[in-house]
Amino acid sequence: MTVDSNPIIRLTAAEMASKLQSGEITSVELTRAHLDRIAEVEPTLHAFLHVNADEALEVAAEVDRARAAGGQEAEKLHPLAGVPIAVKDLIVTKGQPTTAASKMLEGWMSPYDATVIEKIREAKLPILGKTNLDEFAMGSSTEHSAYGITRNPWDTSRIPGGSGGGSAAAVAAFEAPLALGTDTGGSIREPAAFTGTVGTKPTYGGVSRYGAIAMASSLDQIGPCARTVQDAALLHELIGGHDPKDSTSLPDEVGEFAKAASTHDVAGKRIGVIRQLSHGEGYEQGVLDAFSSSLDSLREAGAEIVEVDCPSFDYALGAYYLIMPSEASSNLARYDGVRYGTRVLPEEGPLTIERVMAATRAAGFGEEVKRRIVLGTYALSAGYYDAYYGSAQKIRTLIQRDFDRAFEQADVLICPTAPTVPFKLGEKMDDPLSMYLNDIATIPANLAGIPGISVPAGLSGGLPVGIQFLAPAREDIRAYHAAGALEHLLGEKGEAIWQQIPELEEVK
Repeated sequence: MTVDSNPIIRLTAAEMASKLQSGEITSVELTRAHLDRIAEVEPTLHAFLHVNADEALEVAAEVDRARAAGGQEAEKLHPLAGVPIAVKDLIVTKGQPTTAASKMLEGWMSPYDATVIEKIREAKLPILGKTNLDEFAMGSSTEHSAYGITRNPWDTSRIPGGSGGGSAAAVAAFEAPLALGTDTGGSIREPAAFTGTVGTKPTYGGVSRYGAIAMASSLDQIGPCARTVQDAALLHELIGGHDPKDSTSLPDEVGEFAKAASTHDVAGKRIGVIRQLSHGEGYEQGVLDAFSSSLDSLREAGAEIVEVDCPSFDYALGAYYLIMPSEASSNLARYDGVRYGTRVLPEEGPLTIERVMAATRAAGFGEEVKRRIVLGTYALSAGYYDAYYGSAQKIRTLIQRDFDRAFEQADVLICPTAPTVPFKLGEKMDDPLSMYLNDIATIPANLAGIPGISVPAGLSGGLPVGIQFLAPAREDIRAYHAAGALEHLLGEKGEAIWQQIPELEEVK
């Protein structure tokens, strides 16, 4: 298989939008090229759980007709109109299955669209389909899907990251120029790092969560996946903004993220290196080398590199893995065989609600989901709530205070997105704790509700390395500015990372 099925799929989303507006290509042509690509590589990658070809081509044809008509019809089109997009299968979409990659929701069709999907439809971006994930977003590798694993386009023997590995793999493999993901503890940023793409976790409340199947409500956030910082910024501008249907939605106006991403001057900017997340046990040398090289590039461009100390980050992983499963346990209680989800009847014995619930949850949930439900239920139980969940929330406050102090010393913070390059499929399936440790650098942003963006910053052993920028809450524009600047600086030294993806090898 080759990545050059049709050269237009290798353009950035911004370049595609420009060519659509100028009439050089049509949306039907562009959408069909991506559908052809999906058909070509899906037997190997398995990034999609559902492909939405007919509807996508209908929307594309509608865009082409509006542009051909000219006048007000063409003027009303969104700048990204006609550019295809993929959607993580945790975000409800009317007319397509939404399964959360779980047998519990197998075949479920949502009667409504998530707010971000409403905005995508209004802007007329053809939705190519729904992408694979770890079941109910619980995982760091996309190996915990009930419908099979997703493979990394860089090396099909390796994981693409999780939980949103399907969206990241689809973007990296040129199956889609844009995708939507969700990020609870790094599920957009870690897959971006592992696939050589860009992923953004917006400020909590900056993008509506209405219609995202809840895992941990105080941590979950929808965000963009793309191949460039500019493309991520353009998609973020489209999906961002206040939503009265989401009680946690911020009233802020959407920022000019794309403008910030294209402003590459970092002279005089203070960039803080987080001491707790820039070295230590578990960090591979190749990742640290790419990180050091990125710092050198920023320093040469005039940025001031300072070190900041965030001592509470040492406890972030433990706090997260108490708060997240506790909220997940509560949110997933509704899938009981009575109110939501599939229903499995007990094979023998009396037919009671308790027995139906037990049979349904045993059959409908995978092992990782069960593990987290048990952990969360225990942490919330009488006699343990204060010792575990309550203590974790206190750590969360300390982490937020550490960030506040750090941002008094720096405009943005920087660290590797993940301590390693993507690991082999199956390598950590029997060692959940080792898997959880891979989220060490992404989790603090979710606990604090601040924005973060991962940008490709080099290769280690032929595999991509991601660098993460963090900014204060509601200052996503700072993260885009810094990430766009680093992307530009590294681009001046050679070909962009996402353009170096090797040819896919068919899995035997």
